[in-house]
Amino acid sequence: MWKQAIEDALAKTKTNIERFGDLFPHVSENDVYHLNPNNDWTDGFWSGILWLGYQYSGDEAFRQAAVKTVASFKERIEKNVALDHHDIGFLYSLSSKAQWIIEKDESAKQLTLQAADVLMKRWRPKGQYIQAWGPEGNEENGGRIIIDCMLNLPLLYWAYEQTGDAKYKEVAVIHADLSRRYLVRGDDSSYHTFYFDQETGEPLRGGTHQGYQDGSTWTRGQAWGIYGFALSYHYTKNPLYLETAKRLARYFFDRLPEDDVVYWDFNAPVNAETKRDSSASAIASAGALEILEHLAADDPDRAYLQNAIQRSMTGLVKSYATIGKPDAQGFIERGSYSVRGGNAPDDYMIWGDYYYLEALVRLDKGIKGYWYE
Repeated sequence: MWKQAIEDALAKTKTNIERFGDLFPHVSENDVYHLNPNNDWTDGFWSGILWLGYQYSGDEAFRQAAVKTVASFKERIEKNVALDHHDIGFLYSLSSKAQWIIEKDESAKQLTLQAADVLMKRWRPKGQYIQAWGPEGNEENGGRIIIDCMLNLPLLYWAYEQTGDAKYKEVAVIHADLSRRYLVRGDDSSYHTFYFDQETGEPLRGGTHQGYQDGSTWTRGQAWGIYGFALSYHYTKNPLYLETAKRLARYFFDRLPEDDVVYWDFNAPVNAETKRDSSASAIASAGALEILEHLAADDPDRAYLQNAIQRSMTGLVKSYATIGKPDAQGFIERGSYSVRGGNAPDDYMIWGDYYYLEALVRLDKGIKGYWYE
């Protein structure tokens, strides 16, 4: 089943290379991807799909397209295009860092280190956190962290490994610890965002940006936490991070609905109109595969997670994948960007496509994606 799903996704990617040209897919409307000239936070996921396609198949067409995207990311950093946010890890881990991991291209490594320095500009020494959005001192966002940032921290851990400069790892660890303390709740659910006093770092309140309400559990946020804490464990071997990833994963997979693909928020009222988020299920599956890397053969969570991944990925492939729809641009349907904001609430998400393919190629060939070497 995995092989068929991969071959279908790669065939669509081949078509999309021609379809998208030099542009980058974001989310869809009426089953057609919105394209941008590499100025959004999601553009690295297209690069990642191309690198996965090349690594899996050896097809030079994927490599050539991927290398072109890296050139675009080089231009983006040189011109400082839309980089004033924390999603730098999403952009450069899956583009230039992927090229470094696969080909050991020195210019790709240097570009990725530049990107790590851009992310470091989001560090706020007074509050001791990485600010997610907006300029420093911004009234609404100046004191805000979000759980998505856990997937941007691997860029900093990697920069420490490459340079030996401890500042990168120190910032990543402080932010991961803060996220663990304030974004992860006592029942193993999670806040999407948390606010701190910008001057003192004093914790103020949990909230949401895309979830159902401030105290609810946005499923994609929970998925970011699963994978993000597992990756922090990979880099630091702090057992608290692995424990947190496992707790978040159990919360997520214990709440799978009948078809094993989650709704957009665990607290949203469920009826015939309730939106799904297939991308959350894809991210959680990829994250659970990472957790498995670190569990002993007799770990009591191993069988649970293996079963959860099987259920989740089977649900995606059987009920949400566009297999048999050769003209479809996306790999999985029913993703949601922002249900709350009415922005692409039931569409293709390029990050959903990426994590779906990453999980599939890991299941089939052990290819792990580009969060670490």
